[in-house]
Amino acid sequence: MPLALLALAVGAFGIGTTEFAMMGLLPDVAGDLRISIPAAGHLVSAYALGVVVGAPLLAAATARMPRRTVLIALMGLFVAGNALSALAPDEHWLLAARFLSGLPHGAFFGVGAVVATGLVAPERKARSVSLMFLGLTVANIAGVPAATLVGQHLGWRATFLGVSAIGLAAIASLYLLIPRTPGHTPGAGLRGELAALRPLPVWFALGTTVAGFAALFSAYSYITPMLTDAAGYAEGSVTLLLALFGVGATAGNLLGGRLADHAMRRTLFGGLASLVAVLAAFPLLMRTEWSAALAVVLLGTAAFVTGSPLQLMVMEKAAAAPSLASSANQAAFNLANAGGAWIGGLALAAGFGVTAPATAGAGLAVLGIGVAGAAYAVDQRRAKRPAGPARVIATHVPDRQEALHH
Repeated sequence: MPLALLALAVGAFGIGTTEFAMMGLLPDVAGDLRISIPAAGHLVSAYALGVVVGAPLLAAATARMPRRTVLIALMGLFVAGNALSALAPDEHWLLAARFLSGLPHGAFFGVGAVVATGLVAPERKARSVSLMFLGLTVANIAGVPAATLVGQHLGWRATFLGVSAIGLAAIASLYLLIPRTPGHTPGAGLRGELAALRPLPVWFALGTTVAGFAALFSAYSYITPMLTDAAGYAEGSVTLLLALFGVGATAGNLLGGRLADHAMRRTLFGGLASLVAVLAAFPLLMRTEWSAALAVVLLGTAAFVTGSPLQLMVMEKAAAAPSLASSANQAAFNLANAGGAWIGGLALAAGFGVTAPATAGAGLAVLGIGVAGAAYAVDQRRAKRPAGPARVIATHVPDRQEALHH
């Protein structure tokens, strides 16, 4: 695999760290800015909103630019957003800075996936995408716990300065390792980019991402009360257990990339089916400490097996605008984050028990299988559709008078 993939992984590591570290820093941020914990929670939503807004817009707006230049510019925007977060004097400034930090997230992964697949042979495309996403999953093992510790001992502002430094390292790596590549076809334009997202198979692929990862976040958003109230862990142990989730996610990401290169559709269906099984088993697995720890690892593994095949599927269905489609998939991922947390919260508030969000997640994963099945049926129908009648090209046939004349 090309060394250039390391540069993409470094950028993904910084993005993953800043996205998830805020959840562990909420009490520190709330105390310093003198706001409530729920108000501080809006900072998480502001980042997700930035991803959803920025992913398609920035990918489409930069379609004609060389992709290395786009990646460096996006990471520069990421550094600026995190530096401004560190300097925030109040809640409103920090909300704006978090929104700015989220803007380049989806476009970076979208353009990065196109660059990654262009660096390798066709039979290694899924693995190249999984290696870029490796930075995101490793961030859950090392980056987020380290960022939380830095925030607790040196202040939350130091965390964002540290993330800015990671962004600068990513810029240097991108400049040195990513080859110069052109953007899209010069005549594509914004209208042409958006037109590539119209076909139904593209929306089926995006819908599978929303349903599948909403299943993950329905459970993962409430994993702490499950571990403490159901499994009996002390609150101080949760950070280590969340690192185990990162271990599972890393393993699932690498496994999914390898399997998808051989059978993309079967890998997707297998991952979603595994996610259904793991989430449905949560009420049983959360009864003891050892089985709860196993459940956390399995959750990360099952969910992230689907990451690479979903990314590639969206890119293939919108082949005329792969950067935009890939970025839109990242927006779908963050919609799944917000929607899954909301649905899991409804299940928890309904009084069905502390593991109810996992059961709701199993239902969402079943929905994901349904959407993926509908996408497969549409593809099969289109593949069997007979070709249209051959066009008859009219030619000049001389009439009788003309023939007699000659």
